[in-house]
Amino acid sequence: MSELYHNRILELAANIPHVGTLEGAEASVLKVSRVCGSTVNVEIRLDESGDHVAAIAVDPKACALGQASTAILAEYVLGAHVDEVVAARDALKAMLKDKGPPPEGRFWELRHLQAVADYPPRHTSTLLAFEAAVAAIQQARAARGLAPVEAPQG
Repeated sequence: MSELYHNRILELAANIPHVGTLEGAEASVLKVSRVCGSTVNVEIRLDESGDHVAAIAVDPKACALGQASTAILAEYVLGAHVDEVVAARDALKAMLKDKGPPPEGRFWELRHLQAVADYPPRHTSTLLAFEAAVAAIQQARAARGLAPVEAPQG
């Protein structure tokens, strides 16, 4: 298990930005792991167009892996196009469940979680923050009458 909880994972888990609540949040989504009881709440506000993340607040009550994933989301999501967040969630899921390559681009630090692929009971808590963020984006866009964000085809 030491490959799971290496120094960078612990650093990320200890330094999560944007923790708390978000004044003027357009959406708030709580995701819970039925496996371990970890939770992550994500509050989002989109920009005027509804296409980019303007603000975020996170509240993780999760293991170090869930906290590290939340830290990466919170650190890099501001200004991200909503498609980037969906693509990162999908790439993270593929990395964990199908041994796919780690996400690239803005969320490149998710590569530090690659060893989690060998521990299926840890997949859900690692995915919580990105699942909550995508759900919050969809909720905020729906409230504005905008089309849902679709997963990229490929």
